[in-house]
Amino acid sequence: MTPLIPLTRDLVLIGGGHAHALVLKRWGMDPLPGVRLTLIDPGPLTAYSGMLPGYVAGHYDADTPQIDLVRLARFAGARLILGRAEGLDFAAREVIVGARRIGFDAASFDVGVTSQMPQVAGFAEHGVPAKPLGRLARDWGVFRAGDGPARVAVIGGGVAGAELTMAAAFGLRHREAQVTVIDKDRLLSETSDGARRLVLDRMARLGIEVIENAGVARIEADRVLLEDGREIASDFTIGAAGARPQGWLAGTGLALDDGFIRVAPTLETSAAGVFAVGDCAHMARTPRPKAGVYAVRQAPILHHNLRAALSGGTMRDYRPQKDYLKLVSLGGKSAMAEKWGRAVAHPVLWLWKDRIDRKFMNKLSELPEMGAPKLPDPLAEGVVEALGDKPMCGGCGAKVGRGALREALAGLPMRACEDVLPLPGDDAGLIVTGGAKQVISTDHLRAMVEDPDLMTRIAAIHALGDVWAMAAKPQAATVSLILPRMSAEMQRRTMAEIMAATREVMDAAGAHILGGHSSLGSELTVGFTVTGLCEGEPVTLAGARPGAALILTKPVGSGTIMAAEMARAAPGRVVVGAWEAMLQPQGRASAILAGAQAMTDVTGFGLAGHLSGICEASGCGAELRVADVPLMEGALELAETGTRSTLFADNMAGAGAVIIGAGGPRVDLMFDPQTAGGLLAAVDAAQAERLLAELRAAGYPAALIGRMTEGQGLRLV
Repeated sequence: MTPLIPLTRDLVLIGGGHAHALVLKRWGMDPLPGVRLTLIDPGPLTAYSGMLPGYVAGHYDADTPQIDLVRLARFAGARLILGRAEGLDFAAREVIVGARRIGFDAASFDVGVTSQMPQVAGFAEHGVPAKPLGRLARDWGVFRAGDGPARVAVIGGGVAGAELTMAAAFGLRHREAQVTVIDKDRLLSETSDGARRLVLDRMARLGIEVIENAGVARIEADRVLLEDGREIASDFTIGAAGARPQGWLAGTGLALDDGFIRVAPTLETSAAGVFAVGDCAHMARTPRPKAGVYAVRQAPILHHNLRAALSGGTMRDYRPQKDYLKLVSLGGKSAMAEKWGRAVAHPVLWLWKDRIDRKFMNKLSELPEMGAPKLPDPLAEGVVEALGDKPMCGGCGAKVGRGALREALAGLPMRACEDVLPLPGDDAGLIVTGGAKQVISTDHLRAMVEDPDLMTRIAAIHALGDVWAMAAKPQAATVSLILPRMSAEMQRRTMAEIMAATREVMDAAGAHILGGHSSLGSELTVGFTVTGLCEGEPVTLAGARPGAALILTKPVGSGTIMAAEMARAAPGRVVVGAWEAMLQPQGRASAILAGAQAMTDVTGFGLAGHLSGICEASGCGAELRVADVPLMEGALELAETGTRSTLFADNMAGAGAVIIGAGGPRVDLMFDPQTAGGLLAAVDAAQAERLLAELRAAGYPAALIGRMTEGQGLRLV
């Protein structure tokens, strides 16, 4: 048997720029055993600069220029931390991300530049920087979809500013558009005279107003005020006046040149084991202008040198070319090519540019299937069938099915004693001591995300769901952890992250952390034993009466989404939406629903399975209106492609007597296992609308999804 290689080194990529995106792909194809890879970026998507003008012009939809960092991180086996890096602590070898500290043995910066204009009054409130690209990509789609006259001003007449100006004018041709480009000097001063003439001619044909040698004094919501007193009408003002370094880099302790990180030919900074690439880096020996072509070509050297830094290998030098072919889109499907001072424009050049850009994006979206390790031969009978044809889901998707669990528990004696009351099949056990009613439950999850902080938060909220489902207030918790095999230093780092996340969730819930247990194994699992105190009678599965209304506090679909994410088939924004839903605690919802007739949290058995549990315990039936059940964004689309959690079939079989109407993907999602799901409550029908309004006012996407009925079993309509 191949020995499990322990983790001994942490590699942290700060920023999801083009070079780091390419490194992630290379790492997925050729990882260095023993290294835990981490990517830190503010969002799940990063815009590709080469296609952004095409998006502004309307040639591409919103998704086309976006690099999906969630999918890339999954392919690379990396943990993705959604947050903005704010500094480095070299003494502790940590990256500071908000309240979190991420330990590293090697690190790399690819955070790009900014077009923020702090020196211009009103820009922070009313301007949109061209870089970083994310905000412009997001806000432009909303603005372009509007109607009526459109007034746009672009501040900065370099190549990037000119390209965006022409793209905006072309993209707004369906409206009465007024587009202006403003530069404090001469427009396109860094290009050849031929290129400048071509661009100015194109701008004239698009009706763009060009203002040169004019400084900007102030930006307001509907205008740009120039230093000479002129006012330029603008409802959407873009800042594209040059590349400025990210301000927080000044506090990193790294050697800088005009705010940019100075790097050696190996791309290493002044600190050993710390690298920088892309626009945020300054190549001290071979200075070059800020351009994406250099970042792309730095990627293979960076990948090699990161491996060398972590394994004691020999580094290579990056040797940038002296010049490169500049392809500039001209608004419509035409482009200009410039190199060595010569420029030419033609529609064929746009097709060429489009082909190059799509080829680059395909590199990052068409990820190869890496073969699974070969199985030994011979094998025991049944091994192949037990492995299945897809990886086992994490979270609740990796749990034992309802049918198998019921069968295992059926033979256990359920004996009541003076202080322990059996509640067979309920969310938590009940202990009565000195008149105090205490509920107790335990739950643990196999990791479905690589980030131990995020996984801990999800697991903690999931475990607390059993307490909240009985209308109890969390009291205490103990932690049970299995860490992957790793070095003592990495154990320290990981445990620090896990306990910090645990403390934050439990403190917010009102539970004290009493301690716990940890061990090493093959993968991360996080579990909690939790107790809660009931001020009144606990709300159990039993007690629902015919006619009661059914309220659900969270949408369903996490099992399907996370199964798709493991297969790299879920869009990053959909995955992040599922994470956000799982991270919503249910404490306030529990308090609002404390008077429910019956209640449970929707977890591994799926909505149908948990509603069946209420039916069985209460001795009545239920009608579930499938169309009224809220779904997580993207869950239905993934279900329509046939994506299912590995627990789906068991949930279908274990839900008991279920009558299904038309069926289909939406119905299938009723059997989707949920992790940290919402509360399902049977409430007095006369109180349902009031409770629903209170839940929504408290921030829960709650919905009325059905009713309890006479008879037995569950009916999906």
